[in-house]
Amino acid sequence: MEISGKTKLYGLIGSPVEHSKSPAMYNYCFDKWGLDCKYLAFDVPKEKTGDAIQAFRTFGMKGANITMPCKQEVLQYLDEVSTAAKLVGACNTIVEENGKLVGYITDGIGYVENLRAHGIDLSGKKITLLGAGGASTAIQVQALLDGAKEIAVFNQKDGFWETAERKIEELQAAFPEQKITLNDLSDQDELAASIQTSDILSNATRVGMHPLENISNIQDLSLFRKDLVVTDVVYDPIQTKMLQDAERAGCQIIGDLGMLLYQGAAAVKLYTGRDMPVEEVKDRFYSPQSNHRNEGTS
Repeated sequence: MEISGKTKLYGLIGSPVEHSKSPAMYNYCFDKWGLDCKYLAFDVPKEKTGDAIQAFRTFGMKGANITMPCKQEVLQYLDEVSTAAKLVGACNTIVEENGKLVGYITDGIGYVENLRAHGIDLSGKKITLLGAGGASTAIQVQALLDGAKEIAVFNQKDGFWETAERKIEELQAAFPEQKITLNDLSDQDELAASIQTSDILSNATRVGMHPLENISNIQDLSLFRKDLVVTDVVYDPIQTKMLQDAERAGCQIIGDLGMLLYQGAAAVKLYTGRDMPVEEVKDRFYSPQSNHRNEGTS
């Protein structure tokens, strides 16, 4: 569609963004539905986040996705934030609602919807979750909101450990009827015991991503049993070593490309009230023939 004097502006804010597929994906949806909207990418360093949000207000933009390094910084410039975004401490989607800028986080929604699309309901389930960074926190929050019974988070005892401890304590206080714990990833006995009593094993670390594509956090392959669902936030490669090992053992495996797509679908819903054609977008923008990847908005 041609740009008019009434065209509504949406965008991606973060850095770097030149490789992003977000403009193509969102503009495809706008055009498909005949909406007078356009989506652009704006390269914004962390220190310019406030300027970018002021420009958002000045230009009357209707919505934006926020990617690194601006996802935490942006919170202080918004009028309201969702419960999930507040608990995660980050925002990846802004929507103008009745003159106010409201922040949301759709990463965890993408994780939950990807599971749901594969027939998995988190209610009453136990998850062993590897990693305690931003992606993991978004998963923790949404999984708890969706009724997960227990989440055992495993992370290396590195410089991030104390930050992870504070976040786990905060989430336990917010969800007193559910259980969430932080454990040492190097404690293989504790990890094994947790996986054996879990319904879902999820990797939210960079292990499995280049240059670690030949490495898995799970060394004991006997832990992969047929009734265990195994997921990975790494989507390049589409099937990590952990997923390959789990599939050979007969586990149901779920890669992260679906999580990436469904978090985008959640943003589309916030922008337009419409359901993104997930499979259509997947085939068009994320097929093996596609020559570049999107960073998503996570």
